[in-house]
Amino acid sequence: MARDFIHQMPMEGEGLQSRPGIMARLHLDPWLLLLLLAVVGFGLMVLYSASENSMAAVQAQATRLGLAFGVMLFFAQLDPLLYRRWSPWLYLAGLIGLVAVLFIGVGSKGAQRWLDLPGLPRFQPSEFMKLAVPLAVSWFLANRLLPPRLFPIAITLTLVIIPVLLIARQPDLGTSLLVAASGLFVLFLAGLSWKLIGSMLGLMALSAPVVWMFFMREYQKQRVLTLIDPGSDPLGAGWNITQSKTAIGSGGVSGKGWGEGTQSNLDFLPESHTDFIVAVLAEEFGFIGISILLVLYGLIVLRCLFIAANAQSSFARLLTGGLTLTFFTYVFVNTAMVSGILPVVGVPLPLVSYGGTSIVTLMAGFGIIMAVHTHRRMLSD
Repeated sequence: MARDFIHQMPMEGEGLQSRPGIMARLHLDPWLLLLLLAVVGFGLMVLYSASENSMAAVQAQATRLGLAFGVMLFFAQLDPLLYRRWSPWLYLAGLIGLVAVLFIGVGSKGAQRWLDLPGLPRFQPSEFMKLAVPLAVSWFLANRLLPPRLFPIAITLTLVIIPVLLIARQPDLGTSLLVAASGLFVLFLAGLSWKLIGSMLGLMALSAPVVWMFFMREYQKQRVLTLIDPGSDPLGAGWNITQSKTAIGSGGVSGKGWGEGTQSNLDFLPESHTDFIVAVLAEEFGFIGISILLVLYGLIVLRCLFIAANAQSSFARLLTGGLTLTFFTYVFVNTAMVSGILPVVGVPLPLVSYGGTSIVTLMAGFGIIMAVHTHRRMLSD
C-alpha cells in the first residue's frame, strides 16, 4: 500500500511543470506587461494635467487603453505560424483598403484617411499597414536565403514603397514614415551589408531635391524650413516648436510640479495632450521625469529585442525585431520633433499621447511579440 502511494506521488517539480502560471496560460510576458502598465500609468497622470485637469479625457483614454490591452491579449493567443500563414493576405487586404480610401475615403482637416463602411466603425487602413507591412516583409524574407540577394531586396522595397506612396497621397507623412520604417527595419535585420545600406542612403540623399520639388506639399516644405529657422515666423509656423522648447527648458531638473506647467495651462502650447505631451511632461517633471519615461521605453525595447533574439524561426525573429524598432522610432521621432531636432510630422508619443487608433495598433504589435515568446516556451517545454 505504501509502495503504491509512493508511486502515485509526483516527482519533485513535476506538479509545478504541469501547471503553468496564469501569465503562461494567457500567453503574456509578465516583464513586458509590467513595463507597459508603468508607461500607461505615467501617461494617464501626465494627460490629466495636459488636458487642463479633465477627468473626462482621462476616462476616455483609459477606455481606449482597456480596449487596446484586450486587443493585445487576443493577438497574444495566436500561434506565430498562423501569422506567417496569413501575412500575404493581410497585406493584400490593407492595400485594398488604402486604394479604397482614394475613392470613397472620408475627409477631415484637409486629409482623406478614413473609411466609413456600413456596419463598421470608421477606421484608418494606414494604421493597419503598420502591422501588415512588417508581417509581409518578414514572411517574404524568411522563405529566402539570408542575407538577401539583390532581387529579393528589390521585391522587398516594392512591398514597402507601394503602401508608403498610397499613405503619403492621403496625405499622412507621419504614418507613411512609420510604415516605411517598419518594413525597412525587417530588411535591415535580415542581414544587409553596410555597403548596400550606404548606397541606399546615398541614393536617398541624391533624390532629396526631386522629392522637394515635385512630391512635397507646401505645408510640408514649411515644416522643414521652420526646423532650420523657427525664428523666421515665431507667431506663425514657428509657434509650436518655440513654445515646446520653452516648456522643456523651463522645467529644469525637477520640474515645476504636477499640474503647475504654465505653457499648457495658459494655452501657449498647442496640441499639449497629443503630439506635444512630452513638453508638458518636461515642464512639470523636469529632466528627472523625462529620464524615467525614457528608461521605461528603453527597458521595453530591450525586453522585446531579447524576445526577438530567442525566437525559434527566422520569421519570428525578423517580425519581432521589426516591430520593436518601429516602436523605438515612435519614441525617437516624437521626442526629436518636440525638441526641434526633426520637423513636426504628427507622430504621437506611444502609450502617452491622447488618441485611440495608434494605441490599438501598438498594443496589437506587443501582442504579436508576446505570442512569439510564450508559444516558443510552450514548444520547448
